Order: sequence, then C-alpha cells, then structure tokens
Amino acid sequence: MTLVDDVRAVLHAEPLAAAMLDLDPFTDFAQLAGALFARLCNSEAIGRTVAATYAGTAGLTEMTRYDISETARRNFEPGGAPATLLFSRGVQAIMAHRVAHQLWTAGDVTCALALKSVCGRVFATDIHPAAQIGAGLWLDHGLGFVAGQTAVIAEDVSIWHNVTLGSTLTDSGPCRHPQVGTGAVIGAGTILLGAITVGANANIAAGSIVVEDVPAGRVVAGSKATLRGPARVRFAPHTGDTQ
Repeated sequence: MTLVDDVRAVLHAEPLAAAMLDLDPFTDFAQLAGALFARLCNSEAIGRTVAATYAGTAGLTEMTRYDISETARRNFEPGGAPATLLFSRGVQAIMAHRVAHQLWTAGDVTCALALKSVCGRVFATDIHPAAQIGAGLWLDHGLGFVAGQTAVIAEDVSIWHNVTLGSTLTDSGPCRHPQVGTGAVIGAGTILLGAITVGANANIAAGSIVVEDVPAGRVVAGSKATLRGPARVRFAPHTGDTQ
C-alpha cells in the first residue's frame, strides 16, 4: 500500500478522527497534502497552493515522504508514517517550509512570505522561505523552531523544540546563519548564532548557546558551548563513523 492508501485506511478505521480532520476527498499525495493544509490553516487558498506545488515540483513528494518515514522511525510513536503525516506538527511545519521554499526560489517572494506567515502562526515556527533544508529532517515537536534566511540544514538532521538558527546581527553578508551538517543532533532550547558550522554527526546538548564551529562527530554543551568529548547520539542511517 502507498502512504495515501495508509492514510485513507486510518481515517476509515477511525470515523471520529476522520470527522475531526474533515479532509476533502483525495486520490494522490498532492491532493492529500492540500486537503490537510486547507483544514490546518483554515484556508482553501493555502490548500490549493500546497496541492499545486506538490503536484508541480519534481522530487518534492519523495523528499516529504522521506521526512515522514524518518520522523516515524526516530520518534517511536504509534501509527507509523500515516499517523506522522496527519498528527506531527514538526512534519507539517517542514512541509509548509518546503512549499514556501519552492515559491521563494521560483521568484514568488510575496506568496512565499504569506505562506510562511500563516503557517508560522499555525505551527508556532518561523522558518524563512530561503532557508535550505535537506531531506530527512526530524523536527521533533516543532514548537518554537526559528531558522534565518541563510541557514542551511543538511540531510538527516534531528532538531528538538525551541531551537534557533539565528544571526549575530553584526553580519549582513550572504552567509550569516548557521550551517548544520549531515546527521547532526540539536537538543531543545539550543541557540546557534552566526555563520558557524556544525559538523556532520555532531551533538549539541539541550540549552546550549553556540557561537563557534562544532567539529564533526563531537558533542558540545553549556551556556557557552565547549567540547565535551565524542558525539554519542545519532539518528541518521549508518554510513560509517565520522572521526
């Protein structure tokens, strides 16, 4: 069965949940995404925009399916991928960003910012449409996540709630926000500031304030984060250890 079939089965098995979500009929992922966002955002215009963007952008559905499957795999929540799509605020916030990013890169800046604004209020996030986010992001909870315009997040990153990828306000250049490497794990309440690099498979402990580069495969912690030894947490698919 496809993800769309699985979602339809979940809704058929739970009529009350189906009534709560009140999704329009759908036959493919683009229509399902559009129906979901029309209800979440209370906006048919956003639903149409989401559906059209997924239908018209090569690879976007596959990227989102990977976001969903990786979130389901790492999160240990019941219900698997269909429940993750329907109920995970983090997945839905990423989906909203992926649509806004497509609008931004296509030159439709005003609609990208409008979508970001509305969805930001719905999901309690503030992700600039220009921010670059690789496939397989697990945005656990999603609440309070902020990413600036030039932020870059590579593949298979895991980020908890209340994380900020911000600037120092002293740099107006083209790269003034953090660049997060593949497989990095960033704990709740972390603040990363400036044009810093977080290396692949690094760990940043909850509540840390990071203003300097973090080497690959290491863990940092503290109000001014300092090295504390090798990284110990990893959610990305195993591809060999990083030294």
